[in-house]
Amino acid sequence: MSPIKHPQENNLLLAALPRKDRQRFYDGCAIIDLEFSEVLAESGKRIRYVYFPVESFISLVAQIDGHPSLEVGLIGNEGMLGTSLILGVDVAPLHAMVQGSGHALRMSAAQFRRELALSPVLVRILKRYLYVDLVQLALTSTCTRFHVVEARLARWLLMTHDRAHENEFHITQEFLSYMLGVRRVGVTKAASSLQDQKLISYTRGNMTILDRMGLEAASCGCYKADKAIYAEIMG
Repeated sequence: MSPIKHPQENNLLLAALPRKDRQRFYDGCAIIDLEFSEVLAESGKRIRYVYFPVESFISLVAQIDGHPSLEVGLIGNEGMLGTSLILGVDVAPLHAMVQGSGHALRMSAAQFRRELALSPVLVRILKRYLYVDLVQLALTSTCTRFHVVEARLARWLLMTHDRAHENEFHITQEFLSYMLGVRRVGVTKAASSLQDQKLISYTRGNMTILDRMGLEAASCGCYKADKAIYAEIMG
């Protein structure tokens, strides 16, 4: 692993570390490029690496009978993949795949455990993040059960927009269908409605956010709740 040459390429969790702890952490990382649809963790399998996205973002998917069925979380530069190691569990609870390509910091599970032992501040930050993660997972489950597809799609697009840091990104209807846990016809109907309202443009897998404020109005309250809990707990 090579040391990080550009410490400013960071994620929000690591940015909160004291300078000494942060630099030591960087020295134990490699900066890598994550590719769209790359699988980073498999449910029930041992965790080999933890990932701290910088430009990329990662989808957490619950599986049924070994097949992806529903997205339950999204990780960008506000978070990390591999939180179960904080609890001393080295088995991945969910399927994790890259949804947005770009840079990430990667560290081996063994090195990450050493960092946890060396930095009480890192442990404190990540425990708070783990709490936020659990609350957001519960919100997503409630959202999936009670809110209509159009509002859920608007929420998902806002979450993706936050992590993509740009107005355009690539996403197929097939991918959206199992991200939202609905049939493709349901995705088509919801996306068409958002297009008719001139909130988005969606052509051949290319999604463009046209009206961010309008999309927030079309979303359910879970989007604001997600952001509020992160801001409250992580500061």
